[in-house]
Formats: sequence, C-alpha cells, structure tokens
Amino acid sequence: MSIPIFGKKTTMSFTPDQIDMCIMDILQEDARTTNKEIAARLGKSVTSIFERVKRLEAEGYILRYIAVLNKNKLGKNLVAWTSVTLKEHGHDRLLAFEQQIDTFPEVMECYKMNGQFDYLIKVLVADMEAYELFNLTKLSKLENISKIRSLFALAETKQEVELNLKTGLPLKLQQKNKGI
Repeated sequence: MSIPIFGKKTTMSFTPDQIDMCIMDILQEDARTTNKEIAARLGKSVTSIFERVKRLEAEGYILRYIAVLNKNKLGKNLVAWTSVTLKEHGHDRLLAFEQQIDTFPEVMECYKMNGQFDYLIKVLVADMEAYELFNLTKLSKLENISKIRSLFALAETKQEVELNLKTGLPLKLQQKNKGI
C-alpha cells in the first residue's frame, strides 16, 4: 500500500536522539503543533526544531501528517478482518495482488503474512450489505484468489495511532499532553 513520504532517505546513517523522539511524540499526539510550540515545550530554538523536523521527514521517520476521523460518525460502522489465500505465490503474483488491493478504498490496511493464509486485510464499510458487495464485486473477482475468510468486529475496545516512543517526557508534561 502506498504511503506518501516527504523526502528520500539520505545516505548518511541517522539515529534520532532524545529530542527527536520527543518531537515525534508531540507531533503524533497533535500534528498541528507548531515548531514554535514544540520549541517552547522542549526549551529549544524554533530554528533547531524546524531543522530537526525536516530531517525526520527526509529520513523517513515522519511519513505524513493526518487527522484521525471518527469512522462511526462517517457511517463506516463495520470492520472486517479478512484473510486471503492465493493460488500462486510467485513474486509477480504477490505484487499484482498488493497493487490491486491498493486500489480498493474499503481496504484500510494490508499485511503479508506467514502461516495459514497469505494476506490479512482490514476492511472498513458501512454495514454487512456493503461488505458483501465489496467481497462479491471486488475481492473475490481478483484472479489469483484461492480462499477468503472474514471475521467481523463486534466492538472496538482499543484503537491507537500513536507509537509508544517512551520519550521520558516529564510526568507534568505528559499529563498536560493527555489533558489531565
């Protein structure tokens, strides 16, 4: 699945330091946080924060900035985890499947797996009728499909988009960030 990336990875070896980790922590909590706000929170200059953010983007640590939407308010109430087994497993056949899956807006995530099936996809649609339509008109129409199995989420008990970076931000700062 394609994810837009800001810049090409540079050839030099780069490892984010503690300040970089804190910057990423702050941005993944709220991508609209300005460089000025980050600088104030970390006690750094705006210029140094700007340069660090640009470097994190160029090195591929920050892939993109997004807004997390409420899927239920937008009528996307059914989450299906669908396993797919392919008939043929040559490199070109796997790549063709991945490219086809990437064109389906209903597919939110796709993972190449090992074990009992080849791919696990997360499908987000309005309801069971919409899933059936997706399955019958799109997924099962792909030429290399051997088997499709689906599980449907009854309730979402946890959804997290932030990676735990364990930045060691002071407790006071962490509580402020979480609205405590």
